[in-house]
Amino acid sequence: MSYGLSRLIKKFLPQRLFYRALLIVAVPIIILQLIITIVFFDSLWIKTNKGMTRALVGEMKTFITAYDNGKYNNNDLSGLFSIYLDLNVEFKNTTWVNKSVKQRWFSPIDRNLRRELKSNFSSGNYWFDTTAYKQLIHININHSNGYFEFFIPKDRVTSTSARMFALWITLPALLMITIAIIFLKNQTRPIVNLAKAAEKFGRGENIDEYRPSGALEIRQAGMEFHKMRKRIMRHLNQRSEMLSGISHDLRTPLTRLKLQLSFIKNEELSKKMSLDIDEMEKMLNEYLQFTSSTYLEKDETFDISELLESIINKYNNDNISKELIPRVYMNGRKNLIQRSLNNIIDNSIKYANKIKLELSRKNNNIIIIIDDDGLGIPENEYQNVFKPFYKLDKSRGDSRSSVGLGLSITSDIIKSHGGNIVLERSPLKGLRVKVFLPL
Repeated sequence: MSYGLSRLIKKFLPQRLFYRALLIVAVPIIILQLIITIVFFDSLWIKTNKGMTRALVGEMKTFITAYDNGKYNNNDLSGLFSIYLDLNVEFKNTTWVNKSVKQRWFSPIDRNLRRELKSNFSSGNYWFDTTAYKQLIHININHSNGYFEFFIPKDRVTSTSARMFALWITLPALLMITIAIIFLKNQTRPIVNLAKAAEKFGRGENIDEYRPSGALEIRQAGMEFHKMRKRIMRHLNQRSEMLSGISHDLRTPLTRLKLQLSFIKNEELSKKMSLDIDEMEKMLNEYLQFTSSTYLEKDETFDISELLESIINKYNNDNISKELIPRVYMNGRKNLIQRSLNNIIDNSIKYANKIKLELSRKNNNIIIIIDDDGLGIPENEYQNVFKPFYKLDKSRGDSRSSVGLGLSITSDIIKSHGGNIVLERSPLKGLRVKVFLPL
């Protein structure tokens, strides 16, 4: 149950570190402000308003009592209450009409007035309206042959300190949250930069501009990433240099062997040896191609639809059909993408008769599908063919012409661009190769 609750909470939490940290800072501030506001309104503002309303109704009752006493001139009495108590009152010598009071239960002023008037005057003998005038409250009190009409300022029944309190409690909270946002932005920026640098390195891009920054722990993680990157680059360079050196060193004795073949009188033996030397040269070429895929090429924006069109036209093969949508642009290393697509099409031409290429776009992905009607590949070998130097001797007859690096290079190039390559059974009864590349 706790695991399910945890998953439910995580579902509603923001995914980014910045917003999670902002919640940690902002939520306690907001809760504290709410608690202070509730306590203030309950213990101070509402009670103050109740006392002011009770005092006002008491003054109104005092005026009516003094009016009924007859010891004072009624006009002078009204003037005194108006001057000293800000209580404007006039006696209307007309028949009292019992009007219904507007039920505004959400208004604290109306609730307090209704409670105090009801407790001091019998029900049906009073009427008030707090909405007819912006700054005044209109109150009528039934009395003998007429009624008293009071006009009272609203500040007599409500405290203006609530607005100042709301201002003082809101502005500091906003200021603190703003400072927290600026601080958290500065703290999360190094983490974002580190993530971007790791993503670029994973795609084989140059990240010389990255510099560790931020808090000590983040700088330490950045420095360790920098050291790891150097170790990986050194390992890759050593591997490439070793294969390149071996390939170049073997070219010299192969060249001598070719020269010596011309002096052999036995033509059959010379032909067999020449075929072996040609096969070794093809192997060396593949080794060199493998070592040259170190991705030193710079990224550029290009039209992959146009690139596919030019690749297909170079083959000049009527058995290759195409369905390409126009103007599909992506950012990447154009020559490496071309090399990977050439490897796939070369394999299809080698082992199939009909080939079909499709280019489509879905969401943020470019999808390239290459179908053929060849022998295909067993499903249990779909992942193995992407391993370096792996050959399907059982299903491929002329394995002597390859060392098994073509699909490995292709997969490496596509994945370095943030994409993926998948093998499936083709509707043409052969092999389907699906290439996914990000836009």
